[in-house]
Amino acid sequence: MKRLARILLACALAAGATATAAAEDVLKLAVPQRGAWDAGIPELGQRGGIFARHGLKLEILYTSAGPESIQALIAGGVDIATASGVSAAFGTFAKGAPIRIIGSEIVGAPDLYWYVPAASPIRKLEDFNGRTVAFSLTGSSSHAGLLALIAQYHLDAKPTSTGSISATVTQTMTGQVDVGFGAVPYGLDMVADGRIRIIASGNDVVSLRTRSGRVNLTNAATLASRKDALRRFNQAYRETVDWMYSDPASLKIYADFAKVPENVVGRVRELIPKNSVATDKVVGVDQIMAEAIQNKFMTAPLTKEQLAELIHAGELQ
Repeated sequence: MKRLARILLACALAAGATATAAAEDVLKLAVPQRGAWDAGIPELGQRGGIFARHGLKLEILYTSAGPESIQALIAGGVDIATASGVSAAFGTFAKGAPIRIIGSEIVGAPDLYWYVPAASPIRKLEDFNGRTVAFSLTGSSSHAGLLALIAQYHLDAKPTSTGSISATVTQTMTGQVDVGFGAVPYGLDMVADGRIRIIASGNDVVSLRTRSGRVNLTNAATLASRKDALRRFNQAYRETVDWMYSDPASLKIYADFAKVPENVVGRVRELIPKNSVATDKVVGVDQIMAEAIQNKFMTAPLTKEQLAELIHAGELQ
């Protein structure tokens, strides 16, 4: 609750700056995992001038994980929560929260991986049995991904919440948790210089490949009152994705934003293909609900009417 209070205070302070952007519509965003390639789309698009061309100014608040962003959205501190785990989104809506999906953020989990320090005795997935394995926060995409990994390989691992990716690195390298989780490009430099070894990735989990793993959200009040701004947000977001996968200049901007070496940045577009960050529709809805129920994020499938109330991706393209 204290962290949420700090987030809301930051949102309130940011609101005071909106008067300087009177010529543009201001959208306040909560974005998890600062520096991640896909979660960085709003930041990169703003730095590249794309959102400004659509009459938008983004005020971005970074959080440690998607569930934290969702709480800020519910509380009204932000207009949009991007890159939120789909299990948390469906489960939170099912509990009555006034949140709405405005687009898919990533399909599959090509960015997600699990790693150990170089000296760890863990060499293969079966070695996860009896070990603590990290995820960020309950309901996040890393949590859902880990549960799917455990289910597919029938592991007896111990899921352990470790917060942000940077906090997870510290806990993994100091032995507080046996297996860490990461997301591209975080840790690729540590792989290259031999400090960590990747044991598995999101691509190893069959159930993750064909459904949306994270989504972009707004709240019901913003959807009702600012639909045009949300539509322009999605348009600028799509243009940013096109730019990120076509213009070499975007990689230099990303390297500066994420503080990663340019030789690492060059691999990012290979590891996270462009079609995985398409936003126009949420895919694998039935599978998403089945997994959410299995993992106790929901107690029953959403009805057709509830799904229509929750998902607004198509109408905002």
